[in-house]
Amino acid sequence: MSIINNALSGSLAAQTAINTTSQNIANLQTKGYTRQGVLLSAVAPSTGSGGPGFGVEVSKLIRFSDSYKSQQLWRANSELGSRTQSQPYFTQLERVMGDEQTSLSNGVDQFFRALNAAGVDPVSTPLRQQVLTAANAMAQSFNSIYDVTRQQQVSITQQRDAMLPQLNTLSANIAALNQRITQAGSLGTNTSALVDERDRAIDALANLVSVEVLEQPDGTRTVSLRSGQPLVVGNLAGTLSMNPSTTPASLELKFAGTTFGLDDTKVGGQLGGLGDFEKNTLAPLQQSMVDMADQMANLVNTQLAAGFKPNGAAGTALFTFNPTGAGGILGTTPGIQAADLAFSSDGTPGDSGNLQQLIGIKGKPVTLASIGTVLLGDADTQLVGKLGIDSRQNQSLLETASTIRQQSEDDWAATSAVNKDEEAINLVEFQNMYQANMKVIAVANTLFDATLALF
Repeated sequence: MSIINNALSGSLAAQTAINTTSQNIANLQTKGYTRQGVLLSAVAPSTGSGGPGFGVEVSKLIRFSDSYKSQQLWRANSELGSRTQSQPYFTQLERVMGDEQTSLSNGVDQFFRALNAAGVDPVSTPLRQQVLTAANAMAQSFNSIYDVTRQQQVSITQQRDAMLPQLNTLSANIAALNQRITQAGSLGTNTSALVDERDRAIDALANLVSVEVLEQPDGTRTVSLRSGQPLVVGNLAGTLSMNPSTTPASLELKFAGTTFGLDDTKVGGQLGGLGDFEKNTLAPLQQSMVDMADQMANLVNTQLAAGFKPNGAAGTALFTFNPTGAGGILGTTPGIQAADLAFSSDGTPGDSGNLQQLIGIKGKPVTLASIGTVLLGDADTQLVGKLGIDSRQNQSLLETASTIRQQSEDDWAATSAVNKDEEAINLVEFQNMYQANMKVIAVANTLFDATLALF
């Protein structure tokens, strides 16, 4: 009977191992699945019996997981999300601002080239009209590029508004899975599938914001932002939202009745990448364009006011400036005519003294939000150069983040992913184990029958 019982325990343990191995093989292509195994141990002898152990048992199911590698995987995904979100915006701005035909530099150059050409004959109507045409074209360059930045701002807001519900849903799912894992664990149920589902949710969450994850003794995981504010504790989850009562709208986290104000440039992930680009690249660039349009319009209008028209009247403004940006930040004065340009400095027809002062404006300094004080003629080149440097840096960091993420996935897979060759070997071994134990049972039955036949 001892032989039969030993062999029966071995066959049952082999069956459990075969089932576990087949589960691994079935999930060979399942993303995020963590392979499982069985831990076999000899059954301890009864207390005080002094006899041998009684067969074999599956002491527990093993989940092949490395907490450090999982943490690295999530951190890499946060950095990748951050760099991925901002690069399309960088690329679009580079393409638009660097275009030879539509760039600010081209518009400014054409305007001052037209002023230079008018110096040949300051009273020539065609040459004066060419100045007006160039002024309109330059204003259109400012407005079209500024409109691109406004569209990007709208797009960022829409992306953020779409991310926040997704982020809050993931947090709620993680909290719910914490509760299910705790309940299943208390009943002795295998929780590996639930833990895998929770890990996938954490990975998706990490792509949206940078998170820190702590394993708790009860099997739950606490998830917080890298700045320390809690997102998930046990079965409680926080919610992220934009507070519209502030200008601009600010990011805040509500958790268990407490509200935390957040800096969206520092939360990491896709959300942090958008916030960082919006506040540290897009907003300064927009302000620089507004500064450039404002100061150039003011310099030109002030100089024209100091001159005289061909009829001897005082000069009038050429440009209009709109700081709100609605309908464009720069325009030409409605109804202005070629004869309204005050090129003369003393009222004498044909005099170009004031025109020369206008031409010299290109070499005057202007102060821009993102690059400081530069010459007007060099301002756009400096803006595009800074944008290019920022874009190249982000591209480099994006490539690095992609490499680190791939390495993290490979490291995770080395420990947790299913290896079909290894599982095939395990399957053969456990099948042999099962067959051997069944043979032992058969031999034991024969011996038992032979023993009974003696009586």
